[in-house]
Amino acid sequence: MAVHNELGSSFLEPVYQEALALELTNRKIPFSREHRLEIYYKEMLLEKKYYADFLCYDQIVVELKACAGLNDQHTAQALNYLSALKLNLSLLINFGTPRLQWKRVIL
Repeated sequence: MAVHNELGSSFLEPVYQEALALELTNRKIPFSREHRLEIYYKEMLLEKKYYADFLCYDQIVVELKACAGLNDQHTAQALNYLSALKLNLSLLINFGTPRLQWKRVIL
């Protein structure tokens, strides 16, 4: 909320990602930025890689958006990331609306 309160809703996602990284650092919240996901098919590692915006506490995927509103595709993306990382909790955070929009996604 601090990032949204400071920057509002007019920037693109990379700005919010950088600001959130600073905020997490200041609050001493452990995180990995642009955390790489490895995808396996029949126990073989695929070349295609995806990157979650943040992985906090080694167990919470945080995916940022800067759009008109969260939709089913964003939820599906979060579920795919959770499946790939074998985790259970993701937060979708949308900075693109006048009021901060967020959704908890549980696998």
